Amino acid sequence: MAPSDEAIIELYMQRDESAIRATAERYEHYLMKISYNILGDMEDCKENVNDTYFRTWNLIPPQRPAVLSAFLGKINREGAIDIYRRKKSKKRSNSEYDLCLHELDEELASGASVEDVVEAGMMGRLVNHFLESLPKDKRILFVGRYYYMDSVQEIAGYTGLSCSNVKVTLHRLRKELKQYLQKEGFAV
Repeated sequence: MAPSDEAIIELYMQRDESAIRATAERYEHYLMKISYNILGDMEDCKENVNDTYFRTWNLIPPQRPAVLSAFLGKINREGAIDIYRRKKSKKRSNSEYDLCLHELDEELASGASVEDVVEAGMMGRLVNHFLESLPKDKRILFVGRYYYMDSVQEIAGYTGLSCSNVKVTLHRLRKELKQYLQKEGFAV
């Protein structure tokens, strides 16, 4: 059985290299899933997960994450997006990340790329406020699709909804987000 998050963090704080093995034992599947949803290539995923362990080693200490899974997930997701962007400049892929960006682009296109819009700090705060206003079940759908890049089939599996219902709900949520952003002064 893998050590608890607190025990793993303590290993990092003590600079004990077994922290990396414990992290892999507890979180490798989670990190591979995030990576694969963005990258769609197992070799790139393995590279990104290994980079996540390395970056975590360099960040703890001095940081001491409150929630290890979220800390790792954020590092992993950022790394996967960086790899994706490097590879995208060479060719187009068909990953869940591409599909999610395309879905959002249909509603939020404004001349700037979706990546540019999403990275804007004010936009991030507004999207977070929008998500906080949603009922939990809809927030789970939105975050599953557009943060974790889960496929519609995966979301249907863990929510108990049909694929059709997931698609319709996501479409409505994108429309609601667009209206909310327009109300807040963004031209989308």
